[in-house]
Amino acid sequence: MALAAEPVSYEADLYVPKLARLRRGEPISALERYLEFEFLDGQPQHRPGQFMEVSVFGVGEAPISISSSPTRPDTFEMCVRRLGNVTQALHRLQPGDIVGMRGPLGNGFPLEEMQGCDLLFVAAGLGVAPLRSLINYALDERQAFGQIVILCGAKTPEELLFRHEMEQWVGRDDVECLITVDRPAEGWTGHVGVITTLFPLVKMNPRTTWVAMVGPPVMYRFALIEALNLGVAEDRILLDLERRMKCGVGKCGHCQMNSRYVCTEGPVFRYSEIKFMQEAI
Repeated sequence: MALAAEPVSYEADLYVPKLARLRRGEPISALERYLEFEFLDGQPQHRPGQFMEVSVFGVGEAPISISSSPTRPDTFEMCVRRLGNVTQALHRLQPGDIVGMRGPLGNGFPLEEMQGCDLLFVAAGLGVAPLRSLINYALDERQAFGQIVILCGAKTPEELLFRHEMEQWVGRDDVECLITVDRPAEGWTGHVGVITTLFPLVKMNPRTTWVAMVGPPVMYRFALIEALNLGVAEDRILLDLERRMKCGVGKCGHCQMNSRYVCTEGPVFRYSEIKFMQEAI
């Protein structure tokens, strides 16, 4: 089954934001803030890997990954890095404030094909935010999958996002979770090194394994080599390329790579689909 979706139907609801109220917001690092929303008119159904266009009225709109799992319908969560005007405004929101959301948009992970298989998650930096949706989906549907290995990395311990959840993953006996930082801080007793230094510790059957990785472009460049060295097929290595997006429906062209549109054909792609696109990796 290909990840590409059916052609997007440009109906009015793709352009009109639905109203959502902030239930809870809290900082989880110096730059990132966790946000939990509730919709005023029914919770939208989403697939891990999809995103929303979030509007702060009077400020603007920005694409934000959905960080919560569809197996937990009472929550709709995001992790926002403070970078521009919209994300700064999202950091200033208080419980009860209203925003607009368009979506869910884009293609997510191929859950049906991944059923019954082993899963290797590779999350670096902010990449844990969108990948958290798929990780928690797999953990909530644990009986539907084989071996699960989670690799998480950040520059410093302070930059590890959802660290409390990572500690829970480490404590599970049905999951293997390995965490590393590039630069240790005082009191850090865990692994030190970039995330690719964790790959030699991974023992998985490449014929039954899917790899889902989300992180900065430099991580993709080297993590892809490691995944291929494990023997995982190119069409079973999944990358989230959610970047440079603006409209979310293939109209503005900001996310175009050759003839592909990240917002409508992705943001999740198989490596086999994009390996010849130099700007993708």
